[in-house]
Amino acid sequence: MRVLIENEAGSTRKHTYDERTFVLLRTADVSAAYPFPYGFAIGTRSGDGDAVDCFVLTETPLASGSIVECEPVGLLEQIEDGETDHKVLAALPGESPALDETTLARLRGFIMSVFAHVPGKVMTVGRLLDRPAAEAYLQQCRKP
Repeated sequence: MRVLIENEAGSTRKHTYDERTFVLLRTADVSAAYPFPYGFAIGTRSGDGDAVDCFVLTETPLASGSIVECEPVGLLEQIEDGETDHKVLAALPGESPALDETTLARLRGFIMSVFAHVPGKVMTVGRLLDRPAAEAYLQQCRKP
């Protein structure tokens, strides 16, 4: 799968790109630094109407606006304000990130605090699912 990186690891700047043209639309500050590069799977549409969100589990610096090839390795269930907003967890080719409690704690901590500045925002993190679940979710969300 191809992923457009919207936000760099370590940044508290949230960039929003047009999912069709890949043009930067706006930038805003968030309440927590992204633990990993974050973006969306190109050519997908999730239940919330946006492309499927994706964390790339790597320590390799990936710049905002870049497009990278990735392999899905897991799926993190997430509900945002009552809507399904699951996150695909991905790896760069040749990398095998640990899907362990440390990685999960980093992701959960970020998700639960990133929008602390938004009154009334409700985030729920569910189960960590395996690669087949991530692949099935991506298949379900592929645009025709």
